[in-house]
Amino acid sequence: MSLVLAVYGKGGIGKSTTSANISAALALKGAKVLQIGCDPKHDSTFPITGKLQKTVIEALEEVDFHHEELTAEDVIETGFAGIDGLEAGGPPAGSGCGGYVVGESVTLLQELGLYDKYDVILFDVLGDVVCGGFSAPLNYADYAIIIATNDFDSIFAANRLCMAIQQKSVRYKVKLAGIVANRVDYTTGGGTNMLDQFAEKVGTRLLAKVPYHELIRKSRFAGKTLFAMEDQAGKDDCLVPYNEIADFLMQENPPATVPVPIGDREIFSMVGGWQ
Repeated sequence: MSLVLAVYGKGGIGKSTTSANISAALALKGAKVLQIGCDPKHDSTFPITGKLQKTVIEALEEVDFHHEELTAEDVIETGFAGIDGLEAGGPPAGSGCGGYVVGESVTLLQELGLYDKYDVILFDVLGDVVCGGFSAPLNYADYAIIIATNDFDSIFAANRLCMAIQQKSVRYKVKLAGIVANRVDYTTGGGTNMLDQFAEKVGTRLLAKVPYHELIRKSRFAGKTLFAMEDQAGKDDCLVPYNEIADFLMQENPPATVPVPIGDREIFSMVGGWQ
């Protein structure tokens, strides 16, 4: 049975870049990985395959939504380090529900029997959990991972995600592996001070601290994982946190918790004090 991960975080926080580099680190350590993009932008797997691949919704439209007519080859592309990529896609802007499409993708994975064919399945999911469809990966995940930066909006979204994980853990096995601090800029003096305090408050930990670095941004636009970029200054240091996350996830029974989120109004007053 696959190790199933569900990666969440505020929109624009760097989830897809982080997810692709976690997948790359896992694959380079010997894991067979499937990364699933759950965003209408369908660009989660772009750093892995180097292209915007056909989405599940596009493939289903071609067969009038008869799931049984699709094969894995219709929706999966193989890219860097043998990582397989799948994109849920979404309806045209202003019509339909993106969360519904995520649910359809989960159903298709079950019908294709893919849950037993990988060492790791990583769901890269849009934003914080706003509806049942986008929360569907939590029903199957062993661990949730939150991507966040050291600012209020990101922490507020992270807290909402803790609420969803806590709620899902009542009926499902999912727990929170931890928070990945992304775009950490120590030059401003902040570092991860607010994230450290938030993680302690809700009962979790920072899995790793990914530095703010131009090379990571460039890799995204180049359609490559950071691992695939030609050697440049700072690359080795930037790779460290992704490898730390992979090592954590590949150990037997990685430690995880059910988070204890803060009330929406309480977090406003608390974060003001943390600054």
